[in-house]
Amino acid sequence: MTTRSAGTMNGTDTVSTQAGPTILRHRLGTELRRLRETRALRLEDVAAWLGVAPSTMSRIETGKAPARTSYIYLMLDFYGVEDADQRRHLVDLAREGQRKGWWADHDDLLPRGTGEYLGLESAATEIRTLAIRTIPSLLQTADYAAAVIQATSPDLGDGQLDALVTLTLRRQSFSHGQRSLHAIIDESALLRAFGSPAVMAAQLDHLAHAIADPVTTVQILRLTGPQQIIVPGFTILGFPEPADTDVACRNEHNDQLTLDNGSHSVNRLREIFERLTHHAASADRSADLIRKLHRQHGKATD
Repeated sequence: MTTRSAGTMNGTDTVSTQAGPTILRHRLGTELRRLRETRALRLEDVAAWLGVAPSTMSRIETGKAPARTSYIYLMLDFYGVEDADQRRHLVDLAREGQRKGWWADHDDLLPRGTGEYLGLESAATEIRTLAIRTIPSLLQTADYAAAVIQATSPDLGDGQLDALVTLTLRRQSFSHGQRSLHAIIDESALLRAFGSPAVMAAQLDHLAHAIADPVTTVQILRLTGPQQIIVPGFTILGFPEPADTDVACRNEHNDQLTLDNGSHSVNRLREIFERLTHHAASADRSADLIRKLHRQHGKATD
């Protein structure tokens, strides 16, 4: 079966069950918003028709909440959508979007907004990330991830800690050969020790090997650079389907993740990331720095 965007239905495509429920909810929401705006209707108009709060409609259109299939039928009636294939496709998107995400068993351990982000991350084919405090999760070893999680949430039990480490490693499993990763890492994240010198040495060795992958680019933002750019960490996710708009994710002070697919916000972060690529050390020089730090930590373990 093939996956397609909600706006390109031709009567033969079906919804791929390989796509996660989060990206399917976003595809459904994008198409529902397009149908509503084409008919010059407000969220309040449709909410009144369904008998729900406008906030419920907003969450459906932004993909933050699953949509009941009964709602979809009513909305399509309201929008005057009569094409049977189009109706079937959107209802299928709603039905598949109700499935639980792969992270659902650990959702109670995650900061608000993380589950939705993980669903989108697993569907992304291009990831650009600025990491300030730690090495990005997609490039972490299990021991380093455990040390970071412990530092962030020291009250976690051993079982909870193990579950979150497993989740971190599961995130990495989606990336093998299927998506590009461009990480800009603040130098302070490499200098800040999590775990023992052996843990840090293994982490830096892992990072050095990761950047040998042609789909992975790592640049270090030096602390002694001639021009500094102070900005919180963020990630931009890109997707293979033309209808799936890029999503920006920002890290808030309380570890809550804020997602935004508005063109203005995403474009602004794209421009910042582009500037950072010019200010950060080149990939080759960054690799040399990582190897140098690895040797230093390795000596500390002797």
